[in-house]
Amino acid sequence: MIFLIIKISFSLLAIISLIKLGYSSKFRLTRLKEIEESFSYEKYRFNVLTNKFDDLFSSEGEQRFMKDQDQIISRDIIRVIWR
Repeated sequence: MIFLIIKISFSLLAIISLIKLGYSSKFRLTRLKEIEESFSYEKYRFNVLTNKFDDLFSSEGEQRFMKDQDQIISRDIIRVIWR
């Protein structure tokens, strides 16, 4: 009788441990997926900004830069163009 109680106790302990392990694994996989999506987004932004930066040093890059600045600067700000 005592061995049956011990066997049931260990079985319950194993089942509870497996449930906890499954939950923590699911939580970690969810977090890993979020990190992977965030990394992919930041990598995309980095590539876009790198291409914009490289375009500044190409031919006529200064004119493209000034056109981009006209879109960024609000209308009530005084524009100063250095030559």
